[in-house]
Amino acid sequence: MDTAILIAGPTASGKSRLAIDLARTLNGVIINADSMQVYRELRVLTARPDGAEEAAAPHRLYGITSAAAPFSVGRWLELALAEAAAARDAGQVPIFVGGTGLYFQALTQGMAEIPDITEPARAEARGMLDELGAAGLHAALGERDPVMAQRLKPTDSQRLVRAYEVIESTGVSLADWQQRPSSTPTLPLPWRGFVLNWPRTELYRRCDERLAAMLEQGALDEVAKLAAMNLDPALPAMKALGVPELIRLSRGEISREAALSAAQQATRRYAKRQMTWFRNKMCAWNGLDAQDSERLSEIIIPFIT
Repeated sequence: MDTAILIAGPTASGKSRLAIDLARTLNGVIINADSMQVYRELRVLTARPDGAEEAAAPHRLYGITSAAAPFSVGRWLELALAEAAAARDAGQVPIFVGGTGLYFQALTQGMAEIPDITEPARAEARGMLDELGAAGLHAALGERDPVMAQRLKPTDSQRLVRAYEVIESTGVSLADWQQRPSSTPTLPLPWRGFVLNWPRTELYRRCDERLAAMLEQGALDEVAKLAAMNLDPALPAMKALGVPELIRLSRGEISREAALSAAQQATRRYAKRQMTWFRNKMCAWNGLDAQDSERLSEIIIPFIT
């Protein structure tokens, strides 16, 4: 079978279980398409597959980098394409699964190639964030690149730094670079995409229950070890769902109940943003009723055989 399967869905939608069912049925290899599950320090809090799940089917690109190391969508795409090629050459079906819409977009549509950022521009953007804070950098970006400043939230420090260093280094807005034709490779084999859909109230319930279970499974110890690394708070792993709240809990700044409630709220908001992305950007993908979990693999297989 020379077809890849792409499974997208919001957090807590049951993607991993479906991927394992398909992999066992179709001789598949599961390839991570979640931007937080690449970090080795965050197994519990990102719901990375556990030992039993990893033993049930081959898993790739999970826990492959340190939270301290830079990791971009471009780097993920390079690794993902290599894993897809390796699976195909071995006669296995590549099964991409995750909740990061940008990863799927890069995989299927490619990426605009932005020239390398100069070190002075990178240092200036980071220095401005340290000196002015995210809101101050947002204001500065508004003077240099009003289009990107309008698109970005004043609290989104990582993307603000990226937009500022691009305009400073290249003289061209990141918005303009993103509109240019893709120059990166895309998935070189046929694929079928599927999106798991839940009623919002039920999905929110699942998010809340899973986060509570994560606390019982050791998420607080995991985050305390991450905090002990003294990483830049702007790094992506430091802003993973639940990390800011559990760091405050580990420092005794808030109660367990307050931390759990705040993390659950952040997770529900993230799930809502994911659903909006999938609805707007993946409208041509096949929607699946995730409540029919026992039959999902049976529903998908006729699409690809």
